[in-house]
Amino acid sequence: MSRVWTGPRPSWHNGVMTAALFLFAALFAPTAEAARVQSIAVDGDAVVLSFDEAIERASTFALDGPRRLAVDIPGVEPGSVSTAGGPIDQVRQGRQNGDTARIVLDLASPTLISDARFGSDGRTLTLSLKSVEQSEFTRAARAGRSRWEVEGTQLAMNTPPKRRYSVTIPLDPPKRLSLPRIQGPDGRPLVVIDAGHGGHDPGAISPHGGAREKDATLAIARAIRDELVSSGRVRVALTREDDRFIVLNQRYEIARRLNADLFISIHADSAGNEQATGATVYTLSEVASDREAARLAARENKADILNGVNLGGATSDVSSILIDLTQRETMNISSKFATLLKREAAPLVPFRSDYHRFASLIVLKAPDVPSVLFETGYLSNEADMKFLFSSDGRKRIATGAARAIETHFARQLASR
Repeated sequence: MSRVWTGPRPSWHNGVMTAALFLFAALFAPTAEAARVQSIAVDGDAVVLSFDEAIERASTFALDGPRRLAVDIPGVEPGSVSTAGGPIDQVRQGRQNGDTARIVLDLASPTLISDARFGSDGRTLTLSLKSVEQSEFTRAARAGRSRWEVEGTQLAMNTPPKRRYSVTIPLDPPKRLSLPRIQGPDGRPLVVIDAGHGGHDPGAISPHGGAREKDATLAIARAIRDELVSSGRVRVALTREDDRFIVLNQRYEIARRLNADLFISIHADSAGNEQATGATVYTLSEVASDREAARLAARENKADILNGVNLGGATSDVSSILIDLTQRETMNISSKFATLLKREAAPLVPFRSDYHRFASLIVLKAPDVPSVLFETGYLSNEADMKFLFSSDGRKRIATGAARAIETHFARQLASR
């Protein structure tokens, strides 16, 4: 290979200059398909970052003099929408090293990030804040960077690179499971209503105002409970009556421990296409009915990953039961209820034309309790979002679901 000199420069000079040019281009060339920050909002003692695409990692660190918290998110473009509040005086966004968004939180008082949670679809990052003394803040500023990854929330101060090979050991769920209260007359069949997501897991977040799935599901679950209790024909229990996190297999385990006759998990879907609209009913199948069902299962089943550990690992006794013929009968009953739910609720609630879908959803894997996942609409669709968060919409969903539940149990009684 020939070289061209323009003067008596040492031979290493061209190599250094070439390397410098490549490094400059690599650092400051714009990313072709980067995600973008959609919004940043302070919600009590948390900062919620929303993105238009899923993100995989972020890092945070504290800066003193003046007090600031910085968040670096690789592969992301900064946005323009941000609101301050609480301990946050101001939120600023910019670009760091070309392909990394840097978010700076100017602090009114000494505050640190105590935890971080990625949403189940990877499009949100919730940073938990805690007030500290100035001395603790100063120590944290000296300690360095904390890194968070989408597998859960992995905190690492100046963490070395990951090993190429690793072993994951799933933990059994806690043996002591707190069971919810049951409402309704004794001797009646029991339905367990599960409000999806909760606690640190907000579920889907609507691009139309930031409404959270966990809030919609809880309000709808309560409305269905109230409708059933008022009729007095069945008993009902909620897996959660407030904003708390429950791992997926504990949700169906609650139904099993209560000897429930039916389990319904309430959700609100989200799609890249804002025109997607209408309710969908999912029942269990190891083979997804279509790509959308497979994507939904992959997204929803991630809810158990916390601190890099799968909290929902099935125990051996459950795994052995799953291969029993009991599961097949349970799945048949679940499919019949899905048809019934659409028939009874369709006059009140808009459904998709292909309303019944199949997916390998962990929350539906109770082997002996008929179970469905009811996606009540799309938070990504503005009309659906308004319907789900309106009192009239919740009433319509509750009325339709209650009719289906009561008809289902009446049929079961008549067939005995």
